[in-house]
Amino acid sequence: MAKKIIASLLGLSAISSVGLLSSCVPAGGESNSSSTLYMILFMVVLFAIFYFLIIRPQSKRQKEHQNLISNLQVGDRIITIGGIYGRIDSIREDSYIIKVESGELIRMAKSSIAGKQADEAK
Repeated sequence: MAKKIIASLLGLSAISSVGLLSSCVPAGGESNSSSTLYMILFMVVLFAIFYFLIIRPQSKRQKEHQNLISNLQVGDRIITIGGIYGRIDSIREDSYIIKVESGELIRMAKSSIAGKQADEAK
């Protein structure tokens, strides 16, 4: 996701740089301040669209995931980002001890938890 954001920022900066450079040299030797104003307004609108479509939703997802990680307790059924299903056996400062179905214990970093399992009706 970070690579997509960096690529988008580079593309946006390239487009805005070309636009600004083209407006620096007025055609016919006249100064046209309204075209510069429109270019700046266009850049502000592009940044606002970029913010509301990419940056804001990503930060919301990051906050929700951090909230999920901080609220996990012993006994919660979880799924890791690697697709491992298990139950939290114990909690350490920077990791969880996960008990999988075969009874094995696996130590996982807190950042590797994808989410809670939905409760299955049995």
